[in-house]
Amino acid sequence: MQLFGLKACDTCRKALKQLPEAELVDVRADGVPEAILTAALAQFGDRLVNTRSTTWRGLSEAERAEDPMALLKAHPALMKRPLIKTGDDLHLGWDAKTKAALGVEG
Repeated sequence: MQLFGLKACDTCRKALKQLPEAELVDVRADGVPEAILTAALAQFGDRLVNTRSTTWRGLSEAERAEDPMALLKAHPALMKRPLIKTGDDLHLGWDAKTKAALGVEG
């Protein structure tokens, strides 16, 4: 199981605490493999881009209008976190739906 996120992200830390078998992949330091990013964009679409982040607020209107793939490659911290990969399945965020899918309580 891989958890794509940021070391300093509170939500990612909560997920890691409840998923001790997960390996954290820091998207700022290591990036997201293109195949996983492509699959995540196909599955989640625009929801993959975190439009409430400080990174998003710092972008110009022209940058915000760019293709989501190009945006996420240029600014990996823009990705909604965490993105969790288990086998061939992808889960986005750390909400009740994701926890239930991964068999985590609470």
